[in-house]
Amino acid sequence: MVEGSYTCGTSAVPLLGMTISEMVDSIATKYPDTEAIVSVHQDIRWTYREFAGKVNLVARALMGLGVEKGDRVGIWAMNHAEWVVVQFATSKIGAIMVNINPAYRTYELEYVLKQAEISTLIVQGRFKTSDYVGMFYEACPEAYEAKPGRISCEKFPFLKNAVFLGDIPYNGMYTWGEFLEKADDITMDEVIERGEGLSFDDPINIQYTSGTTGFPKGVVLTHHSVLNNGYIIGEGMGFTEKDRLCIPVPFYHCFGMVLSNLACVTHGSTMVLPAPTFDAGEVLKTVEKERCTALHGVPTMFIAELTHPDFAKYDLRTLRTGIMAGSPCPIEVMKEVNTRMHMSEIVIVYGQTETSPGVTMTTTRDPLERRVTTVGRAFPHTELKLVDSKTGKIVPFGEIGEICARGYCVMKCYYNNPSATHATLDKDRWNHTGDLGTMDEEGYFKIVGRLKDMVIRGGENIYPREIEEFLHHHEKISDVYVVGVPDVKYGEELCAWVKMKPGQTMTEQDTKDFCKGKIAHFKIPRYVMFVNDFPINISGKIMKFKMREESIKVLGLQEADKIQTA
Repeated sequence: MVEGSYTCGTSAVPLLGMTISEMVDSIATKYPDTEAIVSVHQDIRWTYREFAGKVNLVARALMGLGVEKGDRVGIWAMNHAEWVVVQFATSKIGAIMVNINPAYRTYELEYVLKQAEISTLIVQGRFKTSDYVGMFYEACPEAYEAKPGRISCEKFPFLKNAVFLGDIPYNGMYTWGEFLEKADDITMDEVIERGEGLSFDDPINIQYTSGTTGFPKGVVLTHHSVLNNGYIIGEGMGFTEKDRLCIPVPFYHCFGMVLSNLACVTHGSTMVLPAPTFDAGEVLKTVEKERCTALHGVPTMFIAELTHPDFAKYDLRTLRTGIMAGSPCPIEVMKEVNTRMHMSEIVIVYGQTETSPGVTMTTTRDPLERRVTTVGRAFPHTELKLVDSKTGKIVPFGEIGEICARGYCVMKCYYNNPSATHATLDKDRWNHTGDLGTMDEEGYFKIVGRLKDMVIRGGENIYPREIEEFLHHHEKISDVYVVGVPDVKYGEELCAWVKMKPGQTMTEQDTKDFCKGKIAHFKIPRYVMFVNDFPINISGKIMKFKMREESIKVLGLQEADKIQTA
């Protein structure tokens, strides 16, 4: 019998059998005077006692708006302290928080509002060139004519409430202050009663990830899945109430919401927010000023920090640990972070939104070579196997197979999408990741590619089909395919192969201008190649791997393609 690539993470520490609300109340009692949140850009400092109070206030306010158990509450905002409060307040009353990417534009906002059947939307104000309120009115013009709490829109039949994350009065929206006043109508006894009716297996979060149909899929996660994933991550980094984590990764993503926020809150550690969005200079400044012991980021963030012109001016010696994840980690970058940033105990985490997200992790005790060349071993209480994608059989050690995961971390389903759910979760509840990897005899994993042609740009998962379908709306384009090509900074970039209609012409910039403001900036192709034909096989199917090879050659990306990753 050939030994196969199957493993199950073991641990003497059991899973947490509680709801997120029960955990927050417990931590606030245990560490009442420890700082829970320091939002540098908002000049906010809240202890765990104060944080728990604000969570209870927002929970009451949501109930005052009429939010019931299972209702979807969307939040479209960057990294603000209030985002974290909403995260915990919604779970306290059994509502399902829907994370909306701040890079989304009207096209994507409309899809999420409709697909998730959102009843209450919390939206932030303008940031740089992004006018979030304006985009909301564009998607739902009926809101402009409505009174707060009385939105009626045929396109979004579930939507009733809109809350502005600030004090500017907008038509059809509650200001944040008016929203909080709704708490006066609800007692804490009512919140407690609601909480007593919750189970840790209840869904409390929907996160959108690109799907095989070209449209985002809403991953449904539970108290049990995200709470334990965050807890295990915190354990893996050796977190205590004395740790202070600098969080530049976005909250809307599993990385920020689970690996950062829940890792902190389950251990009484401090969440430190340097800026609304990533800014390398602000991260370095914050780490020094707030004496952070940990830092999270995708590889592009660490590269930006290491290459910042003022890097040498900052004292980063308080750093000890952190996570690099979100996309393949260049080996040389990991080595630099270990030494120049003093993060000798940094870990790599691999996973996906569908697994809450982590399934493998290096540890602070692993040898340096393991920590920089692999994505570690299976999480505790998580089963992993590598299978032949054609036969479904487990492959031998060292051979390439599709990574499949099973356990507490696996999503319940894709919201309102049974066909996509059945395509990802098999009858035995194995989650098929679509990622290809190898596992050695000691249980260490390496990622070698993807079954799907998903592109990971700087930690953002992008499914080319979605961009292809969008570009097909252009009146001059006959056909288009999008592939990922290697990039030194982001890991991967998008390259669109465009075939024009007869007699039509357009430029690379024309293509980008068509996308600008309509789809998220990270989905706009970096490169555009105009072609007469596409490479196809004998059965007429498009060969995207050939397109990628040709793109690398034509665009001169051979050096970027040589970068080794774990």
